[in-house]
Amino acid sequence: MISISQLVLDRGGFHLECAGFDVRAGAYAVLMGPAGGGKTSVLECIAGLVKPRSGQIHVGDRDVTLLPAAERQIGYVPQDGALFTGLGVRANLEFSLRIRRSSDAAVKQRIDELSDLLEIGHLLGREVRDLSGGERQRIALGRALAFRPAVMLLDEPLSALDETSRGAMCSLLEQIQQETGTTFLHITHSAAEADRLATLRLDALELFRVRRSKH
Repeated sequence: MISISQLVLDRGGFHLECAGFDVRAGAYAVLMGPAGGGKTSVLECIAGLVKPRSGQIHVGDRDVTLLPAAERQIGYVPQDGALFTGLGVRANLEFSLRIRRSSDAAVKQRIDELSDLLEIGHLLGREVRDLSGGERQRIALGRALAFRPAVMLLDEPLSALDETSRGAMCSLLEQIQQETGTTFLHITHSAAEADRLATLRLDALELFRVRRSKH
């Protein structure tokens, strides 16, 4: 479950107020709205990458508003995937497990599980620079899922893909959500994506109020 209450955020000349919203546990929520409307900023607040001026963020039964990102049990996939280009595919997938000091056996078991779930076994020995757009997004999803987060945040994860790859990724996201029961919050401009994936639709124009400095 994700619960946002009276969130206020200032970033330079950008000011955002969010009236609040709730996403029930296990839902696939899609947040839509115009470019520059504050969607990514709210996602970054939930992830712990940006500190709000005021308001509260709950994940499950925990108030995570002031917790460091690493303690929130949240997986985050930014728009560009943000894979570590200096690491290979396997090392990217292992990253969150290694920093949590998981055993070698536990890491291997989880990578095997992700390989089956995401159908990426043939990519494990590859370098990130050699991946296609669709392959990069699968690895970005795998890296975010590796530590079994309670919540997944996706910032326009399909926007750079062609139509065929986008359809395949929609099918994969549906499968992941059904098999894991993870709560998803997904930003998109695509009504077709929302129609296909969403069990809850959120409208940034109704929820957010944004002001920008003229200077």
